[in-house]
Amino acid sequence: MSDLLAARAQMGTSLAFHIIFASLGVGLPLLMCIAEGLALRTKNPEWMALTRRWARASAILFAIGAVSGTILSFELGLLWPTWIKFAGSVVGPAFAFEGFAFFLEAIFLGLYLYGWDRLTPRAHWLCSFPIWISGLVSAWFIVSTNAWMNTPAGFVIKNGQVTNIDPIQAMFNPSTPYETIHMILASYVATGFGVAAVYGWAMLRGKRDGYYRKGLMLALATGAIAIPLQIVSGDANARFLNTWQPAKLAAMEGLFQTTKGAPLEIGGLADPATGKVYYALEIPRGLSWLATFDPNSTIRGLNSFPVNDRPNPLPVHTSFDGMVASGFYALFIGWLFWMLYFLRKRKIPQNRLLLIGIVLAGPLSFLAIELGWMVTELGRQPWVIYGYLRTADAVTTAPWLNISFLVFSGIYVVLAIALIFFLLRLARTPLPKMEWAELAAGQSRSQQQQIPV
Repeated sequence: MSDLLAARAQMGTSLAFHIIFASLGVGLPLLMCIAEGLALRTKNPEWMALTRRWARASAILFAIGAVSGTILSFELGLLWPTWIKFAGSVVGPAFAFEGFAFFLEAIFLGLYLYGWDRLTPRAHWLCSFPIWISGLVSAWFIVSTNAWMNTPAGFVIKNGQVTNIDPIQAMFNPSTPYETIHMILASYVATGFGVAAVYGWAMLRGKRDGYYRKGLMLALATGAIAIPLQIVSGDANARFLNTWQPAKLAAMEGLFQTTKGAPLEIGGLADPATGKVYYALEIPRGLSWLATFDPNSTIRGLNSFPVNDRPNPLPVHTSFDGMVASGFYALFIGWLFWMLYFLRKRKIPQNRLLLIGIVLAGPLSFLAIELGWMVTELGRQPWVIYGYLRTADAVTTAPWLNISFLVFSGIYVVLAIALIFFLLRLARTPLPKMEWAELAAGQSRSQQQQIPV
C-alpha cells in the first residue's frame, strides 16, 4: 500500500482501538460512583459488590488505555509531522490540559483503589468524583481538538506562517459544542448498554439474583437516559454541518446533486461512479426538512464541490446509516425495558428475547461510536485541517510505513488479548465471601448489615 494509505490505516487502527477505552473511561467511573453512593445510602451489599467489581475493571481499562493513548501521541509526531508543525502551537494547550486531567484521574484512581480499608466510606466515595469528572474533562479537550480540525479557528495565516494564535478560540471553535456533547453522550450510551449486555448475558445463563439485576438496571438507566439526548445532539450536529461542512453532509446523506427539496436516503449504497444511491428507502423532501426545517430548501450536493475536494460517499453514507440504526436500536431496547418494568409494577422483565436484545445492544452501541468516528474523519477528507492542510500533505516522508503499520497492529493484538484475559479473569473471580453470603441469603434491607468497606 502507499505511504499515505499505510499511515491512515495505522492511525485509524490506533484510534479505533483507543476510543473504546476512552469511552469506558468516561462512562464506567460514573456508574461506579453512582453504585457506591447507592450502597452508602441503602446499606445494601449488592451495590457495594458492583462497585468493587467495576473499580477493578476500571483499573484494567485505565492501564490498557494509557498504553494505547501513549502510542497515539507518538504516532501524531511520527506519521503526521506537518500536522504537528501547523497545529501544535494552536491546539497544543488543549493536549496539555488533557494531560493534567489524565494525571488527576490517575491520582484519584490510585487513592480509590488503595483506600478501601484506609479511608472512611464517605471519603472513599468522594474520591470517585474526581475520577469520572477528570475522564469527562479529558474527553472534552481531546474532542475539541478534533472539532478544531473540522472548523479551524484561533489563528491567521500570514506569509505562509501561522500567526495571531488564540488557543482559547481554537478550543471553543464552532464545532466544539456539537462534537464534545455528542461524544460524551455516546460514551455514556455505549458504557450503559455495554455493561447491561454483560449482566444480560449472565441472566440468560441463569444468574438472576439481586447483584445481576441491580447491575442491569443501573446500566440500562444510564443508557436509556443518554440515548435520546444523544440522538437530539446528533440531529443538531447534522444541521450544523449543513452550514459549516456541506460536503460532509452531502456524503453522509448520499446527495450527489444540489437539490431543492432534497430527499432523505435511508440505507442503500452511494455509488460515486454513477452518482446514485441504490436500494435506499427514499423520503421525499426529508433531508431539506431535517437540515433546515424547510421542506423546500436547497441542499448542496457533492457536484457543487471540486472532484478532489469531495469525500467518498460510499463509506461515509454507509457508516452514517449504521451509526443511526445502532442508536435507534439501543433507544428501542432501553425504553422497552423500562416500559415493561413500570407496567409490571417495578418488576424486572426477564423475557429471554428481551435479554437477547439487551446483549446485542452492547456491541452495537460501541459499533455506533466506531462508525460515528469514521463519518467524522472520512467525511472531512481530503483535508486533515479543513480548508487549510490536506491529508496527503501532512503525512511523513519517512520510509517503511508498511512495516510500522504491521508492528503497531501486532501491538494492538497483544493489548486486546491481554485485556480480554484480565477481564475474563476478573469476571470469573468470586465475590468476597461475606458479601456473597449476604446476596445469596436474600436478606431484606432492614436485616442487612453495615457495608464492609
